[in-house]
Amino acid sequence: MGAYAGGYAGAGFALIVVLFILLIIVGAGGYV
Repeated sequence: MGAYAGGYAGAGFALIVVLFILLIIVGAGGYV
């Protein structure tokens, strides 16, 4: 269960990072 929780947290963190990067790209594109 620990490994499952760790993998779930890792996937969630990766998803947040990707969404954050996309937000920056879209925001930069909008300002530029």
